Amino acid sequence: MRRRTVTSGGLEELLEAAAAAERAAAAPAAAPAAAPPPASAPSRQREELRTEFTFELPRGYVDDEGTVHRTGSMRLATARDELRPQIDLRVKENPAYLSVVLLSQVITQLGTITDVHAGVVERMYATDVAFLQDFYRRINSEGHTHAAVTCPHCHDSFEVDLSGGRLGES
Repeated sequence: MRRRTVTSGGLEELLEAAAAAERAAAAPAAAPAAAPPPASAPSRQREELRTEFTFELPRGYVDDEGTVHRTGSMRLATARDELRPQIDLRVKENPAYLSVVLLSQVITQLGTITDVHAGVVERMYATDVAFLQDFYRRINSEGHTHAAVTCPHCHDSFEVDLSGGRLGES
């Protein structure tokens, strides 16, 4: 069996091909006129997809000027966000670096910083990185970490979070 090696030069070609395929798939869907909704549709409210979530870091990121940035926002991850770090040379050399690259792609703002890159995530405190990893997992799993359970003694139903309540705990 042969292995295919992708270099960083091949990354741009793959990303451009994926973007072209996305545009081509979206074009036919936008061309035809929208069909009238079914009779039952007006009674249902259309729910919008929330793609960006705000957070507050436990400690905060301290920039070069000494300013502490605690609030920020993170967007939902795309398939490209999940795949891109796999071909990053830093991740190939050190697989633990994957979360740094991934977080730097999905954090859209951190305080007044709008260009959140891997260097910013590298300089964060470990508790903040653990918080962001947990936050990423929670928003991208759409609540799949919650489970409905029933108490065996009183038969009362309630919901528990299977991901753990402490920072960095899985």
